[in-house]
Amino acid sequence: MRHDEMIGKVQALAQLPDRGTAERAAHAVASTLAERLPSGLARHVAAQLPPDMAAAMREAADASGAPDAGTAGERFGLTAFAGRVAVRAGTDEETALREAAAVMEVLDAALAPELTERMAHALPADIRELLPVERATQDVER
Repeated sequence: MRHDEMIGKVQALAQLPDRGTAERAAHAVASTLAERLPSGLARHVAAQLPPDMAAAMREAADASGAPDAGTAGERFGLTAFAGRVAVRAGTDEETALREAAAVMEVLDAALAPELTERMAHALPADIRELLPVERATQDVER
């Protein structure tokens, strides 16, 4: 999926007023997600994204973990996730959660299904709820 298409979908899903707001939201979620995921997985996700989004994910993955692909992500839940997204996007936490759900839906459509599944497995249940309903309710304990 191309960058313009991703940002347009985020803008529409989150009902954002302009593309700049959608881009800030997408980058904020990508960066925060990269901090939460194991660094190797975050880099795999980044490899399937347009260059701007990929750079945001790689930068956050590199900052939060060692170059070793097996480095675990930071451990934090939905409240911290929302707070980090809100700060990065320049919004409140409630809006950040709405925007994060839109970005996660776009990521679900943009990534290979097996990669999205790996991402879901790596997230705690409360953050996993931001994924589209079908993905969030799948049995991730398989």
